[in-house]
Amino acid sequence: MLSTGGKRLFIARHGETVFNRIARMQGQAEVHTPLTWDGCVQAKMMGRALANYLGSDARPQLWSSSAGRALQTLALVAEEIGADWHQAQRDDRLLEIDVGSWSSRTYADIAAEIGPIVDLEHKLFSVKPDGGEWYDDVATRLSHWLDEQPFEQDMLVICHGMTARVLRGLLLGHEAMERFGAPIAPSLSQGSMVMIRDGVEELVVGGEGPGERA
Repeated sequence: MLSTGGKRLFIARHGETVFNRIARMQGQAEVHTPLTWDGCVQAKMMGRALANYLGSDARPQLWSSSAGRALQTLALVAEEIGADWHQAQRDDRLLEIDVGSWSSRTYADIAAEIGPIVDLEHKLFSVKPDGGEWYDDVATRLSHWLDEQPFEQDMLVICHGMTARVLRGLLLGHEAMERFGAPIAPSLSQGSMVMIRDGVEELVVGGEGPGERA
C-alpha cells in the first residue's frame, strides 16, 4: 500500500474515442483521437458524479496524460466540478502503454496476423507489442511519477485503461502479477471513476461502457 497522506486520488480513464469504437489501437500514437458523443457523455457523467461526491470540498489538483483524449475528458469533467482546466498538469508518464508497431491497427487485424493477443481472463495483452512496452515498464514510469507527488491536496488523474489499472495496483499495494510483471488492479467499465486514499479504493461512479482498450 502506498500512503497518500490522507489525501484522495480520483482516478479515471478517458471517455470512448473514435478508435475505441472500432477496436483500433491507440497507445501513444501521435494522432489525437477525439471522443465520440458517447465518450463525451461518459466524461460529463463522471464529472457530475464527482461534483456530487465532493460537495463543497475544495476542488482537487488536476492531472492528465498529455494525450488529447485524456485532456478532452478532463476538460468536460473540470467543467462539471467547477475547476479550471487551464491549471491542469500534464505528464507523459501517465500516457497509455506503448503498443509500438500495433499503433493505429485494429485488434482483429493484429490477431489475424500473429494469433490471439489478449488474455481474456485478465483483460490484458497476452504478448508484448513489437517495439512497445510491457506492464513492468508502465509500472516503473508510474512509480517515478508517484514518488514525486507530495500528496498535499486531493488529486484528479485522467489517464488510460491500462495505465489506470497499473496506477491503481501500485496505490493499493497489490502484488505483481507473475505473468505481467506488475501490480494490476481489476478492470472497470468505461465511464467509471474511483477514489483511492491510503490504500483503500472506493467507487465514485460505475460506468456502463466496455472494459479498457489500449
